[in-house]
Amino acid sequence: MNPDRLRHLTDTFFSVPKRQLVEIFRELLDAVEAEGHLPPGGLMSRNYETAQANPEIHVLPGNLKDARDAVFPFFWGTDSWNSDLHLENVKGPANAASMVGALACLLKNPNLCVDTYCLRSNELEVKAITALANLIFYHTQTPWGVFTMGGTISNLYAGKIGIEKVAPGTMHHGLTGPRVVGLVSQAAHYSNKTLAGWLGIGTDNLISIPTAPDCSMRLDLLEATLHELYDQGARVAFVIATFGTTDAYGIDDLAGIRAIVERVARAHEAIVPHLHADAAVGWTSCFLTEYDLERNELQMSDELLERVGRLRRAAEGFRTVDSVTIDFHKMGWGHYPGSAFIVNRREELRYLLREKQEVPYFSEADYRHDPALFTLECSRPGLGPYSVMASLAGIGLQGYQLLTARMIELASTLKARLERLENCKVLNFETPGPSVVFWVLPRGRDAKRIYEQVVAGTLPVESRQRFFSEIRRLFEKRQQSIDPKVDARLSFTSSMGYLPEGIPLPAWKAVFFHPRTDEQVIDRIVSGIEDLV
Repeated sequence: MNPDRLRHLTDTFFSVPKRQLVEIFRELLDAVEAEGHLPPGGLMSRNYETAQANPEIHVLPGNLKDARDAVFPFFWGTDSWNSDLHLENVKGPANAASMVGALACLLKNPNLCVDTYCLRSNELEVKAITALANLIFYHTQTPWGVFTMGGTISNLYAGKIGIEKVAPGTMHHGLTGPRVVGLVSQAAHYSNKTLAGWLGIGTDNLISIPTAPDCSMRLDLLEATLHELYDQGARVAFVIATFGTTDAYGIDDLAGIRAIVERVARAHEAIVPHLHADAAVGWTSCFLTEYDLERNELQMSDELLERVGRLRRAAEGFRTVDSVTIDFHKMGWGHYPGSAFIVNRREELRYLLREKQEVPYFSEADYRHDPALFTLECSRPGLGPYSVMASLAGIGLQGYQLLTARMIELASTLKARLERLENCKVLNFETPGPSVVFWVLPRGRDAKRIYEQVVAGTLPVESRQRFFSEIRRLFEKRQQSIDPKVDARLSFTSSMGYLPEGIPLPAWKAVFFHPRTDEQVIDRIVSGIEDLV
């Protein structure tokens, strides 16, 4: 053993070389600043074959600049979504307060399993979860939850609780006995199929309830389906409602669903299914719950106030659900991973608890506050609570109200502008969120009439296919003709969430998630469409 080499190695990589770290961080910040002068996306070409063919590991110890050089080409080649022209999907830039929290977390690198490995970071998670729970459930009495590695895992927690409710002991002896099913809407996120498959009930036992034109779950069909399933002897483990679908921002009636699942379960003398709200996208509506519509401190327009009022009323339904998924890395503008699974009542987590003898290396775990006794992961990073609390403290309630309302305002503006064009049809005009899904057809087409015919089932199949092809073709034509320096980047969905007559509706999509996006961006979208066709 060479003590000098060992000392040099530990001094280089296991101390806190402040000067070098600050210098490297400044270089990275300079790169991000330079990126701001370039068009969004596609900064460098990708070559996966080369990456796989050259997975080199340096033989000799180096230094921190070697570490920087190894990752910098990929750092430079990754879009930070800091451009106001990014309107493709439910993703925005991370805010600076979140970065402060994330950096603080990285310096300490806590593992949120037991106090021994994270100390006060565990306390910070409890604080963050409680703050979010009080926002969402409106001052619930016994909230608890955990930050997870993504919305899929948060939804999986809910599905597992539901299975344990209707099939006790499944955690230990597996699924046996009568059929176990879960229910979602047709517009729900595909992650629900993931959890159905991974939890063992199977994707065939995930029942999709058709949606209304506003992409909300149809309550009449939910009730009828529940009666049918109970008559067949099935055990309904969970119903996962959606608050803000990924494409069209459809919002399920949470209170209405609660009333139905309880009433139908009682009628069949069955266990009430676990009711979960997947609010990964739409949870920020809860920031508006206490906004005073009369005082209107943010000086919202009458039209915007009406949409905010509808969101407020819809968000009141969160009080009726058992648990919720939120993604702070979406409209919380935080860093990944910022997902959380939160229960309305702490006792719901008893369905996930392990005995201490099952985790002997966590023998010091305390049931009162250590998540290791019920979490899926043994290793959980602290980025979620650090970025959340830094953001909530920095931006504040009114700041989030302003940001959320602005996104809704911009979406409403684009919807109104598009609806005035004969060859355009907004498919989610009534949903009060930041997403706009719409059709663009060639000039001379009456898009509204064509939509009505599709919904009524009176349009011949050949005509429908031709129109859908035109919608796609025009989107691709725009993609090829835009000026990347000034034109927004839109996206395309093959199914926006409403399926009239079982027909998936393709659509263009614009999602307002960037706080610096303004009306000039909308002007360019509309004028570009007018020039396009």
